[in-house]
Amino acid sequence: MMSLKRNIETYIRAKDGNRPHLMVEAFAQNARLSMLVKTSDIAFPSSVQGREAIEKVLVREFAAQYENVYTFCLSDPPSDANVLVCDWLVCMTEKATGAARIGFGQYEWHGGLGLVESLRITIEEMRVLDKDIAAPVLGWAQTRPYPWCTLGQLIVDMPAIDALQHVASMLAQRSRQI
Repeated sequence: MMSLKRNIETYIRAKDGNRPHLMVEAFAQNARLSMLVKTSDIAFPSSVQGREAIEKVLVREFAAQYENVYTFCLSDPPSDANVLVCDWLVCMTEKATGAARIGFGQYEWHGGLGLVESLRITIEEMRVLDKDIAAPVLGWAQTRPYPWCTLGQLIVDMPAIDALQHVASMLAQRSRQI
């Protein structure tokens, strides 16, 4: 039986690396995805039903627009739990323009019978930055523990880029509220 930890890691490998074939190892056939997008800088449907539809939205369509994707779950990995709620941070670039993007939000994972049955993604913020910011952001991101990273590990050696510092501050405020 697959663990929620492994399912989440498989999903992140699928999404970040444009590997849609891996989604069968992470999501149940009838899985549900709901999304709350609180920014106008990225768009997703509010809900999707079924693994194939989730794969289309979160891997295939996503990969058509973005590359160099690093998604971090800002949590310790779940041990044997079937539910995980955690903040996330993503760093990536736009394929068309090379612009850097930095975003954060929250995941709410629900597993069962070995696969993810539902995922709720909240996107709090998505910043679009100049393409000359991409190299230092991605250079920093590749040195972070991946995909599980604590906030403390995330901010070590963080480049002095306003958008990154802002996101780190927002995440720190969120973690104090928990």
